[in-house]
Amino acid sequence: MAMTVFNLKSHPGSGGNPWQKFLKFVHLGGIKMYRRQSIGQKTEQSLTAMAALALAFLVAPAAALAQNAYITNQSDSTVSVINTATNAVITTIPVGDNPSGVAVTPDGAKVYIANSDSVSVISATTNTVIATIPVHGFGIPRGIADTPDGRKVYVANLSDNTVSVISTANDEVIGSPIPVGVEPSGVAVTPDGSKVYVANILDTIVSVISTATDHVESSINGFDKSEGVAVTPDGSKVYVSNHGENTVSVISTATDTVIASIAVGLFPEGVAVAPDGSKVYVANSSDGSGSVSVINTATNAVITTVPLDCSPFTCAPRGLAVTPDGSKVYVADYNGPVSAVSVINTATNTLMGSPIPVGANPIAFGLFIQPVAAKTFAGIPGKVNCYGKSVSALVRQYGGLDAAASALGYSSVSKLKQAIKNFCKG
Repeated sequence: MAMTVFNLKSHPGSGGNPWQKFLKFVHLGGIKMYRRQSIGQKTEQSLTAMAALALAFLVAPAAALAQNAYITNQSDSTVSVINTATNAVITTIPVGDNPSGVAVTPDGAKVYIANSDSVSVISATTNTVIATIPVHGFGIPRGIADTPDGRKVYVANLSDNTVSVISTANDEVIGSPIPVGVEPSGVAVTPDGSKVYVANILDTIVSVISTATDHVESSINGFDKSEGVAVTPDGSKVYVSNHGENTVSVISTATDTVIASIAVGLFPEGVAVAPDGSKVYVANSSDGSGSVSVINTATNAVITTVPLDCSPFTCAPRGLAVTPDGSKVYVADYNGPVSAVSVINTATNTLMGSPIPVGANPIAFGLFIQPVAAKTFAGIPGKVNCYGKSVSALVRQYGGLDAAASALGYSSVSKLKQAIKNFCKG
């Protein structure tokens, strides 16, 4: 049966909430129009079909909401795609040579992969490479991050001490490379999109780029072989791993100064912040068998260390990322007995199941998990009954909130309820 797909995104000049327009269409004659166009069909069939169509748009199906993890495998030049709901590899994508950094666009539609001489662009819909972007000379792209509006991607060129900027509109490099410190590695953009923080391995500085000018506006001193970098969701702090002194530095974005130094495991590399900003996870690449330090951002202290299980071999965790609901951390292990990704349960800070086999020498440096697609519920944002209507619609469709949370990819009913509340705020 053919189905018309409505574009429900708001655009300039569209005149308000698209859900309000859609619901108004249904209430003010949409069903009548449908009936007039369906002469000969039973009224009940018409109404049922229209109601089903409306309900389909009120809550997105679970399949459309699944988040994939994109793992770069350096030694075989591929990307393994893990379904985070099943923890299974669903496909493997050939990319450029020696891929390392990963950035997924805010809408989850495209994935940018930093290779040794280019950037591959993957369509998350088809999981195929749709473009290959040459970057600055033989700069060896390493870290990569995109802006919150999805318009630009910043790429650290390890060997020539610059950062390249890509326009996502046409997937081309724009402007001249931006000079930064020596051997730039990790890259992170603030949530307001105003600044880019760049960790430089063979330098004592973190470079701060203004996205308005695409020039370095300041350099922050006090680092030792910094590699990973991550910004808290509120944009107030930046966490930077110091490979040379086994610490994580904390930067205040208000003053661009270091306000704390936290001892972690040996040779820390990847850094990731929980979606609620309460914790920071740090991959310690040479800490015995490999481990992940967990930092409380309120106290800037390590609250636990999660050992990885690679016996009788030695693990070397490099990149890591947190799922959008904060329930799991995926850790790429570069030197395990098999090339694999470990999964940590953040509620218990313990490993979940067996490591997931991927390609050779996974790095996955960056935010490699798709963000949650915007979920839309049955209520109208801003209305008093928005929450109640949304919950009632979910109960009718799924038979209860437990089933709804599971189907829509939430780790608990409380997470689902919070998402509805956030939606209803508008």
